[in-house]
Amino acid sequence: MYVARFSSSVRTMSTKVAVVLSGCGVYDGAEVHESSAVLTHLSRHGVQAACFAPDKDQMHVVDHTAGSEMAETRNVLKESARIARGKISDLAELPAEDFDALILPGGFGAAKNLSTFATQGADMTVDPTVSEKIKAFHAAGKPIGLCCIAPVIAAKLIPGVEVTVGSDVEGTETWPYAGTAGAIAAMGAKHVVTDVSQAHVDSSNKVVTTAAYMCETDVHKIHDGIGVMVSEVLKLAK
Repeated sequence: MYVARFSSSVRTMSTKVAVVLSGCGVYDGAEVHESSAVLTHLSRHGVQAACFAPDKDQMHVVDHTAGSEMAETRNVLKESARIARGKISDLAELPAEDFDALILPGGFGAAKNLSTFATQGADMTVDPTVSEKIKAFHAAGKPIGLCCIAPVIAAKLIPGVEVTVGSDVEGTETWPYAGTAGAIAAMGAKHVVTDVSQAHVDSSNKVVTTAAYMCETDVHKIHDGIGVMVSEVLKLAK
């Protein structure tokens, strides 16, 4: 187990990575900057990336100018297609045997649409299709990357896994969601403290996590930390 920092490119021209999105927009779907960073770093490594999302209604829809709930319904797959520029498939159709790794960007969609962490905390459940795919990749010994709030899903599904959401010290403006570390521990996983520019690598479980927007910081730092996560996932996929 170790904490990783930015390093040079990994040559992965034949590697295929599935990216699971959870909508479009930080408050009710996938975090757009995180999702873009994942796809950008995969592209830089020459990886074939394919996007997937569950074909289901979002938990709710949030007005991102006000932070308030809107009286409408949106579909996770259709909203995720905005990020994927239309090139996306139903998560149910993801064949784990055809891919070398799996990555889940963050955003509240991971806690609302892919799981129920936003409303149930450590007592959360994971969407059945999400659970099936993560367990399939893990059982096959294929690496899984998660950032921001998404590591709670690994904490729920993979016994004893080591993950990071950054800090575990509550009450600071820089790390407003640090209480998540306690929920991770309550689910039987181990939380590892890292800086936003780092990623934690659980080598035995082949799970790589980075804090991303669990930290209130500059967007380029989020981008760099995700770059570390992607590089470490690809090293494990060799």
